Amino acid sequence: MEVINGVLYHAAGASGAALCYTPQKRVRGWSWHTYWLAQAFVCWLALPLIVAYFTIPQLADVLKEAPASAMQRSFLLGMAYGVGGTAFGMAIRYVGFSLTYAIAVGISCVLGTLLPPLVHGTLGDVLKSSGAAYLISGVSMGAAGIALCGIAGRYKERDIESRQNSTSGFSLAKGLPLCLLAGILSALYGFSLDQGQPIADVAVKYGAGNFQGNVVYIFSNSGAFITTLIYCIYLHGRQKTFHQYTSKTHGLGINYLMAAFTGILWYGQFFFYGLGHVRMGNYKFTSWAIHMIMLVLLSSLVGVILKEWKDCSTKTKALLALAFIVLLTAILLLTYGNKLGES
Repeated sequence: MEVINGVLYHAAGASGAALCYTPQKRVRGWSWHTYWLAQAFVCWLALPLIVAYFTIPQLADVLKEAPASAMQRSFLLGMAYGVGGTAFGMAIRYVGFSLTYAIAVGISCVLGTLLPPLVHGTLGDVLKSSGAAYLISGVSMGAAGIALCGIAGRYKERDIESRQNSTSGFSLAKGLPLCLLAGILSALYGFSLDQGQPIADVAVKYGAGNFQGNVVYIFSNSGAFITTLIYCIYLHGRQKTFHQYTSKTHGLGINYLMAAFTGILWYGQFFFYGLGHVRMGNYKFTSWAIHMIMLVLLSSLVGVILKEWKDCSTKTKALLALAFIVLLTAILLLTYGNKLGES
């Protein structure tokens, strides 16, 4: 039953991630990087500290006792994840959101799942263990489902462009390298949490229980914030947009509120990810795949609910429906494989 609960917590986290971009539609008079840095401050810097303070008993003692090497690895890998997020945003400009999602998240799903057991030298044992066939099949089908969602999304973009007689500036030559970079570096976030486990182990000793992962986010998320901060400051200097943080001509309060709401939703995925991760039994490394698959599935469902697909061709809708079936099958395979490992 613990594995089922873990999957449900992952679903809750993925829901937050799927909805976190919706508040941006209410933002007015801010450039993308102004909004992005404001929400990143909430998600990657403020909330990890606040939540850890309230959920990790004797936090100061935990941080004193935790190994510095684990803190450093988690922080540096978090910085790499931040670079991956920047590459993701740049890739969207050249190949669109859907294709970027398909390539980058697909790579992240597979690489981020298999990297921890590979580095720890336990992948061979995992492949020989009970439920391994279901786990590998689930990860493979998840990657295929993510790719199908991306292709369906690209068809949707073409349908829209053909109706509006517009062009998108599509460039695979520029976008593909950025997608590959984003996928590889984004996968390192899951590895960052894995490398921060010694910090969580100390937190458990002080009574953190299932909230143990919250202490790791102090390092993994702040690392991502640093790289985001550097990039956004560069854009502010280049485009002379620092004044947007204080300009009151475009509903400044609403902008900050929406950025904070985005940060809360995005941090929600990490909070529930941690609660799900500790419940996944012997195959905790599959948490990353389950999270990524659910993120794509729920993001696409949100698009359907918001009627973003209503004017698409029958072929596009059929491809999206097939992607949903594949993604759901992948989640069921991963859940069953983890149940076998639990027993």
